[in-house]
Amino acid sequence: MQKIDNIPKTMKALMCRGPHDYKLEEVPVPSINEDEILVKVEACGICAGDIKSYKGAAMFWGGGVLPPWNDAPCVAGHEFIGEIAAIGDNAAKKRGLVLGERAIAEQIVPCWECRFCRDGEYWMCEKANIHGHQKIVADGGMAQYIRYGARDVVHKVSKKILAKYAAMIEPLSCSVHTIERAEIGFNDIVVVAGLGPIGLCKLQLAKLKNPRLLIGIDNRPLRLDLAKKLGADYVFNFEQCDTVTEVKKLSGGYGCDIYVHNSGHPSGVIAGLQMLRKHGRFVEFSVFQQETSVDWSIIGDRKELTITGSHISGLYGYPVAIDFLERGVIKVEDIVTHTFPLEKWEEAFALAEKGASSIKVVLLP
Repeated sequence: MQKIDNIPKTMKALMCRGPHDYKLEEVPVPSINEDEILVKVEACGICAGDIKSYKGAAMFWGGGVLPPWNDAPCVAGHEFIGEIAAIGDNAAKKRGLVLGERAIAEQIVPCWECRFCRDGEYWMCEKANIHGHQKIVADGGMAQYIRYGARDVVHKVSKKILAKYAAMIEPLSCSVHTIERAEIGFNDIVVVAGLGPIGLCKLQLAKLKNPRLLIGIDNRPLRLDLAKKLGADYVFNFEQCDTVTEVKKLSGGYGCDIYVHNSGHPSGVIAGLQMLRKHGRFVEFSVFQQETSVDWSIIGDRKELTITGSHISGLYGYPVAIDFLERGVIKVEDIVTHTFPLEKWEEAFALAEKGASSIKVVLLP
């Protein structure tokens, strides 16, 4: 086993012990075996899912539903990046990694035994663990160190990317998978609804597909302004206009061809079904805190819509995200608006939840 000198015995970690029960604690640094990697965390982003978990929302992952918060106690955070502080000999050989290199593990820890894993669809694993939401097997990155286990999917990351931007790899990987699922064509009018960090990444990826029109929808001026800067042809504030009417005006009265929903709010679902043209495609990527009721006759009897789901990063999300960030194809400098030390996690969570003056907030352990 290779390891750096002076790895401490304990570390600071943001522990989830239940809804609204997060505390910065001193806990043991994870121990590793020859199949595992110990990573010194450089940065960890705060996801909307982290906020929802903190508030006690049920989280729907893979084949089932986690408890109405997390599998507590666990270390929070799944948007992490860090440098290898120790690596087992078997892990080094298997991963092609060495001490001191930067590496990221995908947020999902597959079982590698269920039908989805055997079929190569490991991101849909029936028995998956999720970093930052489940204890022991897959602790999170809001800590000074994190362990990548033998079942993890691990990727090398260039140090050319600043750590606070490298923390965007996970959200960007999810965005890659979603936009691939959207199957955007050159003649399509595409709406991206919900312009948080992931929505703004999806907007840029959709732009790479060169659709006829690209429209962004949100209610926060900071996000709408950035969407325009990042390539949206039109942006609409749903609190200031009837977005369905505006999209239909731009499409000869028919509606958009593709609607990509990211907000996790029922109103976004209803608006999307209304603004899609007949034979349109609705792509859903959200973590909802409440059930959504819709008129299903819109989907079948009236429009024959295609409803497409998108779950985390898919097969190639991480490699593509890493490549796009390394080459500067996708811009995240304006998306990452704030950084905080781990000790100020409460202030960081509050800023991220409010969202009026921030887009992506990143913790720096």
